[in-house]
Amino acid sequence: MSVFTPLEQHELETFLAPYGLGRLHEFQGIAAGTENSNFFVSLEGGEFVLTLVERGPVDDLPFFIELLDVLHQADLAVPYALRDRDGMALRSLAEKPALLQPRLPGSHVSEPNPHHCAEVGDWLAQLHLATRERVLERPSDRGLAWMLEQGPSLALSLPDEQLPLLRDALAEIQALLPRLQTLPRANLHADLFRDNVLFEGTHLTGVIDFYNACSGPMLYDLAITVNDWCSTPDGPLDPARTQALLGAYSTQRHFTPAEAELWPAMLRIACVRFWLSRLIAAEENAGRTVLIKNPDEFRCLLEARQQADSALPFAL
Repeated sequence: MSVFTPLEQHELETFLAPYGLGRLHEFQGIAAGTENSNFFVSLEGGEFVLTLVERGPVDDLPFFIELLDVLHQADLAVPYALRDRDGMALRSLAEKPALLQPRLPGSHVSEPNPHHCAEVGDWLAQLHLATRERVLERPSDRGLAWMLEQGPSLALSLPDEQLPLLRDALAEIQALLPRLQTLPRANLHADLFRDNVLFEGTHLTGVIDFYNACSGPMLYDLAITVNDWCSTPDGPLDPARTQALLGAYSTQRHFTPAEAELWPAMLRIACVRFWLSRLIAAEENAGRTVLIKNPDEFRCLLEARQQADSALPFAL
């Protein structure tokens, strides 16, 4: 189970009391987390999710709280932070920063169809439109500079046959860096995987886990999302799902010619980000009973993305 910091019932009850949400019925750790400790919490006043933030500087937490407030006010289904009786959203539990949020309805979809993908594309466009006029600035701690810095050292642990793939990908990022930095920007979820989206049937009911959210090119967020939601088991993109997601997104925000030109490269860059981060996670958590996602999944996707198999629709 991916709970890095276990909790005792008495300390949780003490933490929850200032919210005025009634008696604690039960709580349980959530196994799906890879970076933070998350718990389902059932109270007289409803169902909630408690997050103990395990990674990243505490100074970034007000950014996440403000971003979720902005998205909640824009009527996006997100788990905004609840305030206690003193108006505090960010508190401490077990010596870790802690947030309590409403538990959103729905469940994850493991095998999405084009309708699911269209819902995701529509939601992502709404996120970008809600923030692009007033971007809340937070550079990604796993952005382009991080990839260029971490890639060479991580290459030392790779089998020889994988080195050219990573070397060429890093060279492409370095060459395209000035153009990538001029793409249209907004706030990004930056981790919009299937296990961070909730559905009831084919209706999207919520998006969770904003702890990788940042400011940056909207195209990068889209590439991360398409790579997860639209890839086939052997790597290439499924045309029907890809067209559904991109089509739904583009009905709300038209793409620029620069975005259309850089789209194939951005799909590869999104693969590099998660290949490297999963290599780090596998190394840091070796032997621990936490969820470790397979780095080879994104190495295989990067190999598949060497051939352009997707184009942006309606680029203007």
